[in-house]
Amino acid sequence: MKRTAGFAVCGSFCTIDRALTVMERMTQEGWQVVPIVSQEVYTQDTRFGTARDIVQRITDLCGAPPLHTLQAVEPIGPKDMLDVLIIAPCTGSTLARLAHGISDTPVSLAAKSQLRVEKPVVLAVASNDALAGSAPNIAALLNRKQYYFTPMRQDAPQTKPRSLVADMNRIPETADLALAGKQIQPILY
Repeated sequence: MKRTAGFAVCGSFCTIDRALTVMERMTQEGWQVVPIVSQEVYTQDTRFGTARDIVQRITDLCGAPPLHTLQAVEPIGPKDMLDVLIIAPCTGSTLARLAHGISDTPVSLAAKSQLRVEKPVVLAVASNDALAGSAPNIAALLNRKQYYFTPMRQDAPQTKPRSLVADMNRIPETADLALAGKQIQPILY
């Protein structure tokens, strides 16, 4: 049976390439991937690439353009569209929105819609303040039903001592376990 994953990409631009490599792997492994992007990813050019190139790559990988509006993601729960929703990279801003129940972006509304039907949301954190300002939000989500974290580690601890980045290669395994109601371990390397 083909599994369907929503794959929501947020604006930790330096980690998007790693996330898209995993998105490609998942499509090759037989997952049906429904792409979703934040407004930042959809519209902003950065030193890591243009928005147009990122959106085109996602479209090529998934065979459909990414959902990028509130109206497009709202039916995810009511129509029971996904087995699992993956947010990778999951920024500090998105963590805050999820922890505080704010659903004013395509990615946070996709999560709210997914949770409406009691289905898993997998988070692959990429945040320079994960061990500072975002730490309370990570702690809050660790204690919530249906949220699962991809294993993560400090990112350049000597120069960015509060930064955490998920091991993007572990996303599929994390998603498989989340579908079984289990949190992959260890969460922190």
